Amino acid sequence: MSDTITADLVDLDLSADTKEAAARALAERMAAQGRVTDLEGFLADVAAREAQMPTGLDGGIGIPHCRSAHVTEPTLAFGRSAAGIDFGAPDGPADLVFLIAAPAGADDAHLTLLSALARRLMNTGFTDALRAATDAEHAAALIRGEETAPGGPEAAPGDTGADEGEADSEDTAPDDSVAAPAAASAGAATGPTDGDRPFRIVAVTSCPTGIAHTYMAAESLENAGREAGVEIVVETQGSAGFTRLDPAVIAAADGVILAHDVPVRDKQRFAGKPTVDTGVKAAVNRPAALITEVRDKAARGETTEAAPASTPVERAGADGEGYGTLLRRWLMSGVSYMVPFVAAGGLLIALGFAIGGYEINEAPSVMDHFVWTQADSWGALLFQIGGVAFGFLVPVLAGYIAYGMADRPGLVPGFVGGAISLTINAGFLGGLAAGLIAGGVVLAIQKVNIPAALRGIMPVVVIPLISSAVVGFLMFVVIGKPIAEAQKGMTDWLAGLTGANAVLLGALLGLMMCFDLGGPVNKVAYTFATAGIAVADPGDSAMKVMAAVMAAGMVPPLAMALATTVRGRLFNRAERENGKAAWVLGASFISEGAIPFAAADPLRVIPASMAGGAVTGALSMASGATLRAPHGGIFVVPLIGSPLLYLVAIAAGVGVTTALVIVLKGLRGTTDPAGPATGEDTAPAPAAGGAGTSKETVAAQP
Repeated sequence: MSDTITADLVDLDLSADTKEAAARALAERMAAQGRVTDLEGFLADVAAREAQMPTGLDGGIGIPHCRSAHVTEPTLAFGRSAAGIDFGAPDGPADLVFLIAAPAGADDAHLTLLSALARRLMNTGFTDALRAATDAEHAAALIRGEETAPGGPEAAPGDTGADEGEADSEDTAPDDSVAAPAAASAGAATGPTDGDRPFRIVAVTSCPTGIAHTYMAAESLENAGREAGVEIVVETQGSAGFTRLDPAVIAAADGVILAHDVPVRDKQRFAGKPTVDTGVKAAVNRPAALITEVRDKAARGETTEAAPASTPVERAGADGEGYGTLLRRWLMSGVSYMVPFVAAGGLLIALGFAIGGYEINEAPSVMDHFVWTQADSWGALLFQIGGVAFGFLVPVLAGYIAYGMADRPGLVPGFVGGAISLTINAGFLGGLAAGLIAGGVVLAIQKVNIPAALRGIMPVVVIPLISSAVVGFLMFVVIGKPIAEAQKGMTDWLAGLTGANAVLLGALLGLMMCFDLGGPVNKVAYTFATAGIAVADPGDSAMKVMAAVMAAGMVPPLAMALATTVRGRLFNRAERENGKAAWVLGASFISEGAIPFAAADPLRVIPASMAGGAVTGALSMASGATLRAPHGGIFVVPLIGSPLLYLVAIAAGVGVTTALVIVLKGLRGTTDPAGPATGEDTAPAPAAGGAGTSKETVAAQP
């Protein structure tokens, strides 16, 4: 895109003496070309970005930049100062100033040009040529890549391997988004770690705007890696989106460098490796020191805490890109954000009933009547707060399904569609449909070729407006009524379950809860149960289902804990340590406490867990136990109807699973009690599935 910078946007005699004056002088040139619609508003955005982090770089470079709704198209202005201007760089004033302006909704192809320029700024031949340029047209041509700087060929800003149509979503970036590994220097004395293999590093760079520092840090690390004789692969999480590093590349890495000023996305991918975590400017200014630091950590064996273990089912499909995998990921995004609302709202409602009695749902608003000394008033307060929290369930579910599909632009239509689902009584089924529709509509809008003048208002006006209108029309007029009828039919069916049908449903839910221990199947069962009680006055059948689901979910970790206690010789040391934590996790209704055992021996542990879960689910339904709280384990037993029979059902399932695990492992043989064996006897470290899992799971998963 040759019009990103023209001679009219170049000032080779920049007379400003402060960074604010420099930004104004260059911004005025942009405004004169019609590329900035509101000069003062744009300068305010530049100043806000500058306040986050100075934009001065070593080598006499200043790169003030921002995203702004006052910019009509991605634009670059260049100024050269004879006296130098202080942009906060460690080595002194900057004589080369690049003002980078990107619209708030800039498309990926334009942002790729700006990121390519950021990389070229790390080339001293390029900057020396700009200092020697004698006229504005020559300087603009150098920046556009139309003229080659002395010292060798360079890639033009647009020569990134990305076409206009690439990178339609945040997870799709140009080829430049993941840099190729830096070639190891032949015979480098510091390179090899095992035989002839060089030290391998993976890195992530990101900055608040994702335009300049992100890509300059990547280029700097790559250059330093070549000089040090190490292999380094960089994931740039910039405005043009990003492509995730290949899991195989991460697994083979000896160390990790995270250079960022905004949170690293999917940071858990790098857990368990020597890691240097620093700001993005450190990677620009002292990349060699970061490489030395991560190598020193690797030599000392310093690693970050291992990531929480995933379920076997989740691991099996984690790297797939099929529609089924994507659909599961989108749905789980919505469910994971919804569950904290379920837990908080459900427990508050249950406590309200416990304190104020089962007529508390008929109490007047605490705004009109609240007596500090009356228990009923406190019960009503808790009940009404919980009811408000429950009111967010469907909008949050729909909003974050859309978010999982289309990132932040999907939130508004997703929440709107979820709220409409409540209005038309379409419930959770409506929320699921609204979230998927909202995400699809936003993705479709983002693929439309938008005129440059509209790009700045796309994310804040156009996308929310059009997508909300489309989703609202479809929910109110087209699909809302059929979905509401389906939701009513499911509720009526659930209310009519009695006798053998109820017991069979309990067994089925128990099997699902124990199949993948917190994975997608487990979440389907849990969501089905919470959907039934997520109303002001849930039916008796819905509360029975909730009780059965929670009871079954407690069985696997409690059974593994019991098995390691009564037959410890069948488990290695790591598993016995995990067994101690599993007592607490199981009692707290955290099914993931059994993951280390299932990961090490899935063919024995998972079937045994499913058998026990089915027994518990069936007995819970047969006993008529009810539960108004969606979480809490044994800590909400006082809120359970028929609590004694409920505990008997849990004990029966735990007994069945424990016996089956002991028998199946006994047929295999005895595990060395001194430590992990090889092959199937190897279990993850205790942190993988023990307390380390519980911190996140209480809020995010059943």
